[in-house]
Amino acid sequence: MNIVFMGTPEFSVRILDRLHKEYGVALVVTQPDKLIGRKKVLTVTKVKEKALELGIKVFQPRSIRKDYQTILNAKPDIIITAAYGQIIPNAVLDSPRLGSINVHGSLLPLLRGGAPIQRAIQRLHNRTGITIMYMAEKMDSGDIIEQKSIPILNTDNSGMIFEKLSELGESLLMETLPKIIAGTNDRTKQDENLVTYGFNLKREEEKLNFNLSVEEIDAHIRAFSPGPYVYTTIEDKTLKIYSLKIEENKLSNDQLLLQNGTITKVFKDHFNIKANNGVIGIYEVQLSGKKRQLVKEFINGAGRNIIQVNKVFK
Repeated sequence: MNIVFMGTPEFSVRILDRLHKEYGVALVVTQPDKLIGRKKVLTVTKVKEKALELGIKVFQPRSIRKDYQTILNAKPDIIITAAYGQIIPNAVLDSPRLGSINVHGSLLPLLRGGAPIQRAIQRLHNRTGITIMYMAEKMDSGDIIEQKSIPILNTDNSGMIFEKLSELGESLLMETLPKIIAGTNDRTKQDENLVTYGFNLKREEEKLNFNLSVEEIDAHIRAFSPGPYVYTTIEDKTLKIYSLKIEENKLSNDQLLLQNGTITKVFKDHFNIKANNGVIGIYEVQLSGKKRQLVKEFINGAGRNIIQVNKVFK
């Protein structure tokens, strides 16, 4: 059986590895190499790295809508994707005799799109999961084959959920694939009335908004961790926030009068900021141009004149 696997980030690597060991993969399709960081180092995708390790041929079209003949030439019996990152044309999706299957990191029809894991945390969902589905040209709209869910804990960040869903995606695909090959799998249409979207993160969303609730701020930071992380500004200085705790859920009468974003207390290892419905404690930061630090180190150094009671983050 000829299998073409399409994927790009770390999330997809475990799935590719298991799929190749169990069935063999004839071709891997992944995003083009990119220049990364200040030094513009040409970097391969995590999936390409694993494919080369496994000795699998790799194809990296810049636009799969225009450049897909290599996939057709592979004569796939099935195409399996996991976080590939481009919309795949029908000419490709319709070519395998067993169809084109996607391992998607949400409980469809919830959170179609490229950032379902981050959006699930950011929107305070208490569960997420994996959907094995048939692919359609419209984004994440195909029929559902199988689903399995996991809880989102209030300590989980995106990196943790990525890892959990990668493991779940691997196991659920292996459970489901024999049924797909045999033609005995379920096939359920998505309810379009329940559709929501988890679109890719935008640069402007990295800025913290202290007018939100403490729960929403906490979720925002966890959703954007371990990258790209969130930031705030004070006195024209940019401060990335890496770690916080909800310190108080209720505000005193005096605190109610303060502007959201105001520093209410400074301790040895953290400082508190007023939000819409409570107070959050900040424990780890990075001043623009400086290294990442625990607040204890920061307020004894570069932050000494910045982190003071009644100053306001914006």
